[in-house]
Amino acid sequence: MLFPIRDHNPSDRTPYVTYTLMAANILVFLAYFPELSANPNALNRFYYAFGLVPGVSDPLTFVSSIFLHGGWMHLVGNMLFLWIFGDNMEDEMGHIPYLLFYLISGIGASYAHVLSAPGSMIPLVGASGAIAGVMGGYLLMFPRARIDILMILIIIFKVVPVPAWLMLAIWFAIQLFSGIGDTASGGGVAYWAHAGGFMIGLALTLPLWLKRGGPRFWTAHDGLPPHPEAEYRRVRSAIPTVRRTPRTPLGPDGKRTPPASLSQVPRVRRRPWRRKR
Repeated sequence: MLFPIRDHNPSDRTPYVTYTLMAANILVFLAYFPELSANPNALNRFYYAFGLVPGVSDPLTFVSSIFLHGGWMHLVGNMLFLWIFGDNMEDEMGHIPYLLFYLISGIGASYAHVLSAPGSMIPLVGASGAIAGVMGGYLLMFPRARIDILMILIIIFKVVPVPAWLMLAIWFAIQLFSGIGDTASGGGVAYWAHAGGFMIGLALTLPLWLKRGGPRFWTAHDGLPPHPEAEYRRVRSAIPTVRRTPRTPLGPDGKRTPPASLSQVPRVRRRPWRRKR
């Protein structure tokens, strides 16, 4: 399992729109979910009223559904992706163009879902399509920006930096192939909304990329952000580690003899750890 946790691409201006979108999603979620989650029938009626139902396709729900989420993990995951990728796209586009870009990506992603399941009566909710558009634009602008991903292998947790193009390409491939093998009229993840939003965001970013010079923009900066990357320095942890005691040789009686004095006992060493500057 792979989770992006941060990038090494600081923005030059405060991402007010990204922060506002995150706050709006969180506040809307808190306004309905804690109360309605105790009543599944009431929660379903709410989603049918304000979520996007492909079989009905109320124009207003193309926008309202972007600010609804199906649960805590759905919300947290989307806000994490928006926080990582949104600030840099807002920095490149400007506040108002970025807001329009976000909304158009979300509406386009919803339309892609409607095309994949035109008669479905399952409500679609979530900002995933709009955020997928942000990710598509990020791929075009910063293909080699470093992304730290949390790799979970059963009980092993490790943070690994990878280029943005690799992480985003894997994510898009998962959405695309999952959408091909998925029954869109059923419930679950709206893979086609994710894939559609990603492609729409990439297409909407194309004019900006060409304005920056297109391939020359990549060549000038080697695909990296056009500013110094964020660095994360090592600090020493307060948690000590004990080195293993070396095995003592066997004595004449076939038993191992203990150290002759405490000076032979290994000392405790401290392990370096990482944290953000």
